[in-house]
Amino acid sequence: MTIAPVQSSSSPLVASGWTDARLILALEEVVEKELNRHLAVAKEWMPHEFVPWSRGRDFDGVLGGEAWSLEQSQVTAVGRVSLVVNLLTEDNLPSYHHEIATMFGREGAWGTWVHRWTAEEGRHGIAIRDYLLATRAVDPVELERARMSHMSEGFESDNAHSMLHSVAYVAFQELATRISHRNTGKYAGDPLCEQLLAKIANDENLHMVFYRNLLKAALEIAPDQAMRAVADVVTDFRMPGHGIPGFERAAAQIALGGVYNLRIHHDDVLQPVLRHLKVMEIGGLGPEGLLAQNELGVFLDGLDDQARKFEERQAALLARRAARRTAG
Repeated sequence: MTIAPVQSSSSPLVASGWTDARLILALEEVVEKELNRHLAVAKEWMPHEFVPWSRGRDFDGVLGGEAWSLEQSQVTAVGRVSLVVNLLTEDNLPSYHHEIATMFGREGAWGTWVHRWTAEEGRHGIAIRDYLLATRAVDPVELERARMSHMSEGFESDNAHSMLHSVAYVAFQELATRISHRNTGKYAGDPLCEQLLAKIANDENLHMVFYRNLLKAALEIAPDQAMRAVADVVTDFRMPGHGIPGFERAAAQIALGGVYNLRIHHDDVLQPVLRHLKVMEIGGLGPEGLLAQNELGVFLDGLDDQARKFEERQAALLARRAARRTAG
């Protein structure tokens, strides 16, 4: 089994006896149980059934078709931006697979889960790209150039140093991805796009449940270390697509458009997972665990304040835009 490098003797995990290798072995039965549960409830679906192939036609280039232009796109502006970000994030699947396979291994229940997760994630990118090209929703040339640029950079997890940090991260990230897909479909302006992204969001939700339940088990067997991991991940959280070219500008548009912003992150991603795990209610923690728990509480209060200020700015900006449209 391939695992992350062993931590130095000064690591809190090692000091407590919980190395990554020991945690991976200790959680093997939980992984097997969650894998079996996942396979029992996951529903097979076919990406090609959600792509309106009849809308497709040749592009310019080798086949001499029609060049893409903006008026051909039926999705909204925020839907177009968000669809591209979501797709480019999914495109980096080879790097994600490498990260989790290196961390969790390729054998036993862990390995089976890694490959199953990869297979399910793979169809998301296939389905979104086919939809975008068949409907001419985005510029195919710019999309391919962005894909090449993003994938050429690869992906390096912020949490590769720790198995517990990795598990904590994906517990939140999978829910964040589910929300992003679901809201993208909601604001895309195309019922078929919304239907497709609802299927993808359902997959992401099942992935979140798997990792959330795994994190719950980790909090039970190594509470201080798991609490530290949760606090670190929540306070330093970044979406996996943060390296996409122009990500900050796109994220601002997505936030203003209501697809994903600080309020959604706080209310619909962080709080549901933390409440389910009863993170702020866990007792019997040692000094490190208590410190992490307190840091988490302070951070969440601050994030709630930031989200409130964002909502005020968002409302003011949207009001100004509406006034300009009315005046025009």
